[in-house]
Amino acid sequence: MTLMATTGMAHAEDVEVLHWWTSGGEASALNVLKDGLAADGIGWIDMPVAGGGGESAMTTLRARVTSGDAPTAVQMLGYDIQDWAEEGKLANLDAVAAEEGWDAVVPAALQAFSKYDGHWVAAPVNVHSTNWVWANKAVLDELGIAQPATWEEFVAAMQAVKDSGRIALAHGGQAWQDATMFDGIVLSVGGVDFYKKAFIELDSEALGSEQTVEAFNRMATLRSFADDNFSGRDWNLASAMVINGDAAFQIMGDWAKGEFLNAGKVPGTDFLCFRLPGTQGDVSFNSDQFAMFAQTDTAAQAAQAEMARAIMSPGFQSAFNVVKGSVPARTDVPNDAFDACGKQGMVELAEASANGTLVGSIAHGHANRAAVKNAIYDVVTAHFNGEYDAATATKELVNAVEAAQ
Repeated sequence: MTLMATTGMAHAEDVEVLHWWTSGGEASALNVLKDGLAADGIGWIDMPVAGGGGESAMTTLRARVTSGDAPTAVQMLGYDIQDWAEEGKLANLDAVAAEEGWDAVVPAALQAFSKYDGHWVAAPVNVHSTNWVWANKAVLDELGIAQPATWEEFVAAMQAVKDSGRIALAHGGQAWQDATMFDGIVLSVGGVDFYKKAFIELDSEALGSEQTVEAFNRMATLRSFADDNFSGRDWNLASAMVINGDAAFQIMGDWAKGEFLNAGKVPGTDFLCFRLPGTQGDVSFNSDQFAMFAQTDTAAQAAQAEMARAIMSPGFQSAFNVVKGSVPARTDVPNDAFDACGKQGMVELAEASANGTLVGSIAHGHANRAAVKNAIYDVVTAHFNGEYDAATATKELVNAVEAAQ
């Protein structure tokens, strides 16, 4: 599939791409971009850094930039893009953005991260959302469990699975995974208004409220349904537990769907996808983007621009996101090629955007900058691992967030 024209390219040029897409489903999606660029004479120098939340990749990136050897393009999330742009390290993509009309088709919530000081510095690849539950349909059917619609029903469903001797909740004990569940739990407790006030505006009173205590109580409930071997488990291995029927549920962003599809599973037949009960109508999002680091070589600049053009082409946005499990970063991409979960995700994203219930993910750097995000990680994970009770965790959270600002 040719994704772009090569007119204006003096010669083939390589792009060095730093990313953390290393699981099976993610690698399959990334091949869509690699193959498209190769068809147009642009080579791909792969620089994968494993780690689903991207923290290891950002550490590697910092070392590369410090040594004066920045990659061409880097997978990046949310406020990390703004931080690098503030340092003056990112390339200006205004020319290609104007040619391709990005302003008219990229949702404003994404542009807030794709642009710095009014200039395009990154090309959004997708929109993921984090408040999803993935379920093994055969396990639920065998136990006579209907898809839960409320938090109480979800707890009862997990209890029924646990009583059957199976693992109710597949989870990987890594800070970003704990925080990913926390996104949905906060929404389930207080809705969008509380989520924004406490975790985006960082209002100390909201952060220290009984709603936060309840969020931590619900996290403790989730912990009671995970198996004892969860610590350190990669997210895709937790997905595999649900895929294989070893566990019933996983709370994870919609990148998990790529693992189900990669295993040949069909939504509605083999697995279910639904919003964390209590968050229907709300969407906590993150958007993978490729931030382009400033290059001095003109051929490298040209290749970089063509990569950005390719990423934003409707054909690529459809082909990539069908495989990845996410939805397109532009609003004019048809949903014909998407499966039932993908179509649902596209509808819910559009509705949340229109209704004001689309919020940036706490866990994935779209609610606050890295210092605050990491402070929240520390408290959420310490609580999840039993170091604090809910009331203590709430007090620690207020203190940690205040210190990080």
